[in-house]
Amino acid sequence: MRFIIQRDRLVQSVQDVMKAVTSRTTIPILTGIKIVATTEGVTLTGSDSDISIESFIPKEEDGNEIAEIKQPGAIVLQAKFFSEIVKKLPTDTVEIHVENQLQTVIRSGKSEFKLNGLDADEYPHLPQIKEENIFKIPTDLLKAMIRQTVFSVSTSETRPILTGVNWKVGNGELTCVATDSHRLALRKAKIETEADESYNVVIPGKSLGELSKILDDNNDLIDIVITENQVLFKAKNLLFFSRLLEGNYPDTSKLIPNESKTNIVVNTKEFLHAIDRASLLAREGRNNVVKFTTIQDGIIEISSNTPEIGNVVEELQSQSIEGEELKISFSAKFMMDALKTLEGSEITISFTGAMRPFVIRPINDDSILQLILPVRTY
Repeated sequence: MRFIIQRDRLVQSVQDVMKAVTSRTTIPILTGIKIVATTEGVTLTGSDSDISIESFIPKEEDGNEIAEIKQPGAIVLQAKFFSEIVKKLPTDTVEIHVENQLQTVIRSGKSEFKLNGLDADEYPHLPQIKEENIFKIPTDLLKAMIRQTVFSVSTSETRPILTGVNWKVGNGELTCVATDSHRLALRKAKIETEADESYNVVIPGKSLGELSKILDDNNDLIDIVITENQVLFKAKNLLFFSRLLEGNYPDTSKLIPNESKTNIVVNTKEFLHAIDRASLLAREGRNNVVKFTTIQDGIIEISSNTPEIGNVVEELQSQSIEGEELKISFSAKFMMDALKTLEGSEITISFTGAMRPFVIRPINDDSILQLILPVRTY
């Protein structure tokens, strides 16, 4: 194998596939990156058997030559060393040449590295997915949907299914739900689909987080293929496979209250900043709890008290308060996480009592909601 390639493109592809490579693997060859050169271009692959990422660098793009393939072939190189080397090479082009016994020469300018490679035939094959049922979604919408839900997945392995995001597809709509049983995030969007397929799968939160980092911010459509145990995301020159979590996701629709006793409309930014200030004294220890009380004339009192440190009280003018008076306590962190995902200048918070879950929504937008369970403090 021998090819010359633009260094910037190589670095970008290496960084993308590195997101799937882990040092903690029982299969030693997976600590490497597989490099395949064909007459079409160069393909890099990284995998930890849960996530696999394939990045393709075409020989030419928009009339510009990116790679010159002198001899097709394949090799697996230690990811850790290869990624550090290509980042620090001195010139804009890199030559990679596999000699006998899998020894690989990496040359750039006056710099030359030799790495011992592994046989590419021993690298596990990527999942073979029949691309029968594809649906499409703009990349920036997909990234937004991930950002607005993935933070609510559970980090505890006691219920592995909750470490993923539940994706439901049906009636031309994708619904994403994540919960760690203390809070819940839901986001819906219309999708383009050829067949009216319906799916109900759980994608690991970690996979979605890594996918979101790799995808460019644009509105190009991304293809999504779901099978029994895998999901494949296809963007331009990029394939991202993830295994699905096994098991049934709990029915979260029962958690979301239909009616409310108190509805409050507030300015999103003002409310976020007030919660942030109130949490300054609540961050010590594990509680991180703020109290929220309605007082007359549409005023809300937000307070926090940590006996050994001190207390903070702030009044906030709401746009409107309807319904019963309310005193409730909740995690400041959960509230701030939720508020940061909501677009729009005003939000409605709907409460059904001091110990029942409450729902936060942007005004006039039913495609997204955040739900938080309150904390008992008295």
